[in-house]
Amino acid sequence: MSPRAPRPPRSRHRRSRTALACGLPLALAAGGALGYGFLAPGAQSRASAAPAPVPASAPAWATATADGFASVHALGQNGTYGGRGGQLVTVRTLADLEKYATADKPYVIVVAAAITMDPVGKEIKVASDKTIIGSGTSGQIVGGGFFLGQGVHNVIIRNLTIRDAYQGVWNDKEHDFDGIQMDGAHHVWIDHNDIRHMADGLIDSRKDTTYLTVSFNRLGQENKAFGIGWTENTTADITIHHNWIRETEQRNPSTDNVAHAHLYNNYLEDDPGTAITSSYGNYARGRTDMLLENSYFQGITNPVIRDATATLVQRGNVFSGTTGRNESGGTGAAWDPRSYYGYTLDKAADVPSVVKSGAGPRGSLGTTPATTTKAATTLTVAKDGSGRYSTVQAAVNAVPANNPSRVVIAVKPGTYRETVRIPADKPHVTLRGTGTSRKDTVIVYDNASGTRKPDGSGTYGTGGSATVAVEADDFQARNLTIANDFDERAHQDIAQQAVALRTAADKVFLDGIIVSGDQDTLLLDTAAKDRLGRVYLTDSYVTGNVDFIFGRATAVIDRSVITLKKRWDGSSAGYVTAPSTAAGRKGILIADSAVTGDVADRTFYLGRPWHAGGDATLDPQTTVRHTTLSAAVKTAPWTDMSGFSWKDDRFAEYRNTGAGAGPASADRPQLSDARAADQEVADWLGDWTPTAS
Repeated sequence: MSPRAPRPPRSRHRRSRTALACGLPLALAAGGALGYGFLAPGAQSRASAAPAPVPASAPAWATATADGFASVHALGQNGTYGGRGGQLVTVRTLADLEKYATADKPYVIVVAAAITMDPVGKEIKVASDKTIIGSGTSGQIVGGGFFLGQGVHNVIIRNLTIRDAYQGVWNDKEHDFDGIQMDGAHHVWIDHNDIRHMADGLIDSRKDTTYLTVSFNRLGQENKAFGIGWTENTTADITIHHNWIRETEQRNPSTDNVAHAHLYNNYLEDDPGTAITSSYGNYARGRTDMLLENSYFQGITNPVIRDATATLVQRGNVFSGTTGRNESGGTGAAWDPRSYYGYTLDKAADVPSVVKSGAGPRGSLGTTPATTTKAATTLTVAKDGSGRYSTVQAAVNAVPANNPSRVVIAVKPGTYRETVRIPADKPHVTLRGTGTSRKDTVIVYDNASGTRKPDGSGTYGTGGSATVAVEADDFQARNLTIANDFDERAHQDIAQQAVALRTAADKVFLDGIIVSGDQDTLLLDTAAKDRLGRVYLTDSYVTGNVDFIFGRATAVIDRSVITLKKRWDGSSAGYVTAPSTAAGRKGILIADSAVTGDVADRTFYLGRPWHAGGDATLDPQTTVRHTTLSAAVKTAPWTDMSGFSWKDDRFAEYRNTGAGAGPASADRPQLSDARAADQEVADWLGDWTPTAS
């Protein structure tokens, strides 16, 4: 290999006129037209020609411009604004997406469906001056991605899920199926996407790709997350901020020969609950000059490493449970990102909560900054007396009846052995663990259906056994564990159902939590049979063995892990779902998730119909789609219950993968593409967009 060329003088660009404030998650707007609020008031178009004016009625996201190095005026391109000024088109098919993405004129392309690449691994060759953006959580690219070739510029890719080109080989050398690959592109903004489970890497920035900003993305379920380099030149300028990188082994990112690499406020997490272990975190290679600021490293092996030829400056980073190399140093010249663009750092200690709540696709996006809304009231709970309350229930009791706005109950790390009830007259409550992991804050109790009440008035019953009971609308929980640790072995003489979390309300948002139990772990109910009760659970873990996700709510389990657990006697047998859906409503949707566990093969059903109380008018529904099923799932995954046949109700799959997946048969109905188009997450949530608060 020939010697690397010396670094050229840095006179090829000038600072953007507008100092953009970074660190704000996207806000929300409604319907298929999303609204992004990052328009830079002073941003200009190309030096050679201004884009066509945007109509006054255009949504804000159609005029959004990038931050970071993608905002810098250079190479004849004044920042990155994508297809602004071009026609706005909505696509739902591969043919239409490819038609507009490869066109030689500007387009704002709204992806409003899950589009499957054909053949698998296909990467659409995106042309310059494009904005490609997902509509709510519906915009998905399945089995392939995008390619930006030499000279392609001014491209924005936002709010998409790009997933599942994996070909069964962990360190795949044969299939170069990336989520987004760039070879010699410039002025690219990759923002608020969920990119996962591809065959090679999630993002590759290659061959002197420059003026690139990668922000607020979720990168996961992959050997190689984000590779940068494939060049002997040292000319690229790249900003990487507010990304959540987890369940990845390497290239997190690996940054080779980058003139200015600015990494800040990223959250790298090695989750001990998965089989994937990091080999390293941020890596400065070759002649890279990297500034690493206010990032958070959780459990990472070798969190920060550099080659002897690279320069790496660290400022204000947090390392929790990390091991191995943590390096800085080098002989490169000091540089300040603010000489190129403006930015605002979040506190490193806040990065896990900021990034986990803000990264990835949003249901919809608005134009009003969060700072203009009324601040939530915060009540602090701590077992050690450092908070205002020592129990969670005491804080709930302090919430005024019919409170009109958000109240956040911040629960410090510890184990809170208590039951908690949020009554119907206390809406807008958030339970939030303040630790670095969802395992740090645990609310747990051990009531079961057959447990006798202390006052002698009888037993609790299934619903009454819940450790946490939510009866108020607009409830949220994040970054904590809710568990029921009832000892089945010790109490074989009573009814075994033991609920960890019961919801009987509408607009319940469960984000980044663990719900753990055995039988009847997660009861997703409604306030009454004729009442709507929507629940959205994402980035979470649910553990159990018998009917452990059940009830009549309209519920979505999205991008989560469902863990199968052995019975008290060590046997493997169980049922994941038991819906009791009212006729005319939607039941349980499991999407983009994984069903796994340390149990025997072919021992668990995906579900069975629960006609509560023998009610024949119910029409139970479970749909499992785009989910990885382990070998524990039976080849005939549905079964009858209490004399009611599953075939008379609504049970189906769509494009699942893994050892437990199987072809369509009389015992295994599969949705057609047309029917699946009506069973997306957005169809379940309707006019509600879950928004972290």
